[in-house]
Amino acid sequence: MTDMSPATQPVMRMQNLDKVYPNGTVALKNLFLDVHPGEFVSLLGPSGCGKSTALKIAAGLAEHSAGRIQRPGEDEVKGIRAKAGDIGFVFQEPNLMPWLPVFDNVFLPLKLAGMSRADAAPQVEAILETVGLAGFAASYPRELSGGMKMRVSISRALVTKPKLLLMDEPFAALDEITRNKISQDLLQLWQATGSTVIFVTHSVFESVFLSNRIVVMAARPGRIIGEIGVDAPYPRDASFRLSPDYAAHCREVSALLTRAMES
Repeated sequence: MTDMSPATQPVMRMQNLDKVYPNGTVALKNLFLDVHPGEFVSLLGPSGCGKSTALKIAAGLAEHSAGRIQRPGEDEVKGIRAKAGDIGFVFQEPNLMPWLPVFDNVFLPLKLAGMSRADAAPQVEAILETVGLAGFAASYPRELSGGMKMRVSISRALVTKPKLLLMDEPFAALDEITRNKISQDLLQLWQATGSTVIFVTHSVFESVFLSNRIVVMAARPGRIIGEIGVDAPYPRDASFRLSPDYAAHCREVSALLTRAMES
């Protein structure tokens, strides 16, 4: 008998999920995906395979056409919906409030949840310290580099300690050096907050560095064709990128991605 105790239940479950657009385009077909507490899962695949669509459905930002989805805190039978703060989302662009300084951008979701500035200050300050922005709390977005803005965006999404953090190619516009540094910051925050992460990317290298599980999708229709576990221990740093284990996983994932592009 399957153990479905709270400790082993998925944080998010997609079952037989379809997404068909009004013009007839089948974005997703028969998608099954369970994501368990504490996992860092990357969705990897070619353009048009439905990675971002699946992420938006997971966030409740888009509707599915068929199948079922269970999100953190939801119970379809009892009619319970997810609470604000159960799910965090980081978009491709930082989407910061330009009129607010860094501290207030990160404080915003706590403020919306009813927390006072004084009570929230330790949480905000701690997360800014973790990403190396403690000295920029009073700075405005226009005064920050692209990488710094993304750190603020990630901090804002994680400051509420959501059960599930969804990230849609957040590092795509950054240079490689900045991407590598922010990847390490992200892993540090993930471990500190205990959130579960689903991360959409086109990068084999990024997925192997970050994830403990990589789900590879193929297009037309969007579907999962395989997954690969990355059993390298955390914390991971620059030395992992130079290791034979990292290279071997990259080759394995690249081979599966090639299959996806030929499917």
